[in-house]
Amino acid sequence: MPVVRASDFVIPSSFVILVSPFPLFRICARPVRHYSLRRMKFILATIILGVAGALLHAEEAPVITVTKSDKLTISVSGLGGPEGAAAQKTLQNDLAMSGYFTVVPADRAQFQAGGSANGGTLDGKVTDHGGKSLLTKTFSGAGKAKVHEYADEIVETLTGHRGIASTKIAFVATHTGAKEIYTADADGGSVVQLTHDRVISVAPRLSPDGRRLLYTGYQSGYADVYEIDLGGGARNRIMKYPGTNSGATFSPDGGRIAVTLSKDGNTELYVTSSGGGGPRRLTRTPGVESSPTWSPDGNEIIYSYDEHGGPQLYRISASGGEGRQISTGHSYNTEPNWSPDGKKVAFNVREGGGFQVAILDLAGGGSRVVGEGQDPVWGADSRHLIFAEGGSLILLDAQTGQRNTLVSGLGKISEPTWSRGRD
Repeated sequence: MPVVRASDFVIPSSFVILVSPFPLFRICARPVRHYSLRRMKFILATIILGVAGALLHAEEAPVITVTKSDKLTISVSGLGGPEGAAAQKTLQNDLAMSGYFTVVPADRAQFQAGGSANGGTLDGKVTDHGGKSLLTKTFSGAGKAKVHEYADEIVETLTGHRGIASTKIAFVATHTGAKEIYTADADGGSVVQLTHDRVISVAPRLSPDGRRLLYTGYQSGYADVYEIDLGGGARNRIMKYPGTNSGATFSPDGGRIAVTLSKDGNTELYVTSSGGGGPRRLTRTPGVESSPTWSPDGNEIIYSYDEHGGPQLYRISASGGEGRQISTGHSYNTEPNWSPDGKKVAFNVREGGGFQVAILDLAGGGSRVVGEGQDPVWGADSRHLIFAEGGSLILLDAQTGQRNTLVSGLGKISEPTWSRGRD
């Protein structure tokens, strides 16, 4: 029988082959024979008993499950140019971090990635094991940016999934003695202190394209919302309503902001324009709303609501209406973050005196705890999470459970945020 090599194709991990108990029939031309009625009845009975026996045997037929790793094998080698060696190392790390690839020597790889890096450009080329070209493209950018773009292009071309290498993260750290905002690449590199306010700066939220950042600052002595243009560095105070202005987060298209304000007395959930104006109140409750997160289509918002000391997750239309409680199976739920694919929400639960990160399946309703940590946020691939754990920022592959420390050594780290990357 023919032999099928695993390298010829990728077999899904749940692929099942059913082995049929029925033999193959040969069709032969032969003379027609005439049988008596009694003989015909005997033949018919024999056929029926044979088929019944075969069907009975079919119920006990063995099921062979063929499994294969979800990861593809890729070789990253031969990157030429003055920056080739550094670019090759970055590309290997980016592809491994994606969770879709295992980087191996060329003689064991299904795919090969190479090219040349020189100055502000990188010429990338990917081929299969037979030498067929699958990707040829030139990438531009300073430093590692062009390599991160190349990595994401490889991920999308070979797997159909979004990459995370070219995205940006931001977080709060106490390295200077005050809570300040820092930014970094998704791999934890290129860390930059963004604010130098020497007062409390918290709740950073990147725009989906990673070009702007909102945060709550206390420069005036009150909690106001500021926006920073990450390209030019300009900073503007866009919300200074009476009382508290906090938890501001961009809608998926960047055109609106969800925020909690107490300008009308109680802390409630509002939606404003992208410039912070025209606040429209969504909730009217006796409790406290916080931590809004948008659905991918911008039509709904999930938030945490606390009235009696046991915060729960609620869901509301971005146009207003009644909030609907989401059942999570936990008594204390905060910091929700909606995945870009719309299927899951990551959030914090408190059990046993500590905080854990949990994931809720919005369709099925089941939730699972994936580890200790706080303030989880999804990556653009809806597969990876970043969250804070003491003095470290952790990257978690929610599919495999693989954990990596991205940033540490900056004091206490909290409140990460993650851009969605390119459109």
